[in-house]
Amino acid sequence: MNETIKKDILSILSETISILGVKEEKDVIEMRELSNHTIHNSSIFQDEDSISIAILAYSLSKIIERKQGELDYNSILNLLVSAHGRLEKNNVDDYRKTIKKLFNFISTVDARLKMYIEEVINQAQIKKGSKIYEHGISLARAAEILGISQWELMFYIGKTKIADAYEDEQASLKNRIGYARGLFA
Repeated sequence: MNETIKKDILSILSETISILGVKEEKDVIEMRELSNHTIHNSSIFQDEDSISIAILAYSLSKIIERKQGELDYNSILNLLVSAHGRLEKNNVDDYRKTIKKLFNFISTVDARLKMYIEEVINQAQIKKGSKIYEHGISLARAAEILGISQWELMFYIGKTKIADAYEDEQASLKNRIGYARGLFA
């Protein structure tokens, strides 16, 4: 694992532990911001570790929003602390296993929630794919990184203004080139 990614993930884990363990009020918005923060690394390095931690943070934010009083925060915190400790000791394989356990725990919080979490994880992957695409990575590569179909990603991007921004940028570039050519004609 790249050292920059490792430091960033350790920071995200520390902040998540702080939000879930120390604060009386579990801050959903802070959890979402943590998720968005990891997109930068995932778009540059295109690695699964940054993406999984982004999805984890997003999934936790959604669960907190829906089931705040009913969650077993101690179990979640224990797994987060374990993941942090293992990554800190450069035990990347055990870190990844712990993250998988955390995803499994989240998905088994309750029978109805399991289907919801799977949908949240899928939607999070699609949203993160659009952010990666927005950072200039091809749609095909963004879908491949996240393990989702290009169709799902295209459908979501079609609902956003991302594609429109590229068209506006292209039109603007054409106007600037035309203007520059006009100066020298």
